[in-house]
Amino acid sequence: MAKRDFYEILGVGKNATDDELKKAYRKLAMKYHPDRNPDSKEAEEKFKEVKEAYEILSDESKRAAYDRFGHAGVDPNAAGAGGMGGMGGAGFADAFGDIFGEIFGGGGGGGRRGGPQVYRGADLKYTLDITLEQAANGFDTEIRVPSWENCDTCKGSGAKPGTKPQTCRTCGGNGAVRMQQGFFSVQQTCPTCHGSGQEITDPCAACDGVGRIRKNKTLQVKIPAGIDDGMRIRSAGNGEPGVNGGPPGDLYVEIHLKPHPIFQRDGEDLHCELTIPFTTAALGGDIEVPTLSGKGSITIPEGTQTGKTFRLRGKGVKGVRSSYPGDLYCHVVVETPVRLTEDQKKLLRQFEASLNQGGEKHSPKSDSWTDKVKSFFS
Repeated sequence: MAKRDFYEILGVGKNATDDELKKAYRKLAMKYHPDRNPDSKEAEEKFKEVKEAYEILSDESKRAAYDRFGHAGVDPNAAGAGGMGGMGGAGFADAFGDIFGEIFGGGGGGGRRGGPQVYRGADLKYTLDITLEQAANGFDTEIRVPSWENCDTCKGSGAKPGTKPQTCRTCGGNGAVRMQQGFFSVQQTCPTCHGSGQEITDPCAACDGVGRIRKNKTLQVKIPAGIDDGMRIRSAGNGEPGVNGGPPGDLYVEIHLKPHPIFQRDGEDLHCELTIPFTTAALGGDIEVPTLSGKGSITIPEGTQTGKTFRLRGKGVKGVRSSYPGDLYCHVVVETPVRLTEDQKKLLRQFEASLNQGGEKHSPKSDSWTDKVKSFFS
């Protein structure tokens, strides 16, 4: 298969400058690098193709030979070809070092930036259990969370009082070491000082050389009205402290609603089970129902059945981002009396007999169900 044009591979014109070549190569190498495309043969082939194109075009003499003779001018097996030499010039090594540094977190410039590596502190999560009433109305509270503070004994240096940290002998205070073999250049955190750039030869006994001690701190947290289960409140800067002067992480307070004895929350709506005696279900009447804002009332019509739902508008929860509160849904459950006396049973049997005389007029659903059963078995 004929090779593609090197300029076409990199997506540049034949008059492209060295900076334009390098920029195009770095973009494509980052895109197709095998570490970013595991198990992708297509990406691996494209990466090799991009690498070969830049190896040639980044070398002045090889680029001139390619511009004059094409692929034959840089084929090491062809007569008079310039050859691949040491797998490209210094420009290729520098560019590839930049790519490797970005892939493995060493930063741009192939690790040319000096000084200890700075890391942002880790985020923390705190689970706060609250009641439905607290979630609906909002409130202010205090929480105690674990934290790191500078050691009072060594003032945060990690070294024994009277001594001080020394410049790391492995990395020379850079906090990182660089390994290079040919055009491969990898920067990694110094294994001796772990990125701080300093060695502590005589550690502080109070903090074991860490420079920090763990303590609990009290934070004020405002819980907004309408917050729901699973929502989080961000407390900026109250996570783990950064390393080597890096910014601290954040604390996320995650809300967990405790089960409520009456209500179940569904977004901004509330649901509850409304148990009524069968006499009220048959005769109708007014029933008092609880709401989060006080007492409410529902008029039960005659002949109400189990499963009937009554809606009280605006008696739900007003969400954090809502303009109006949700509704309260009361689901009727007709209660059957238990532990009847003989007189009560006698009265019920007389009542049942009177109902049977009325037939379908009194029990339309029961008669309809009986007809369906008869039809099924016939």
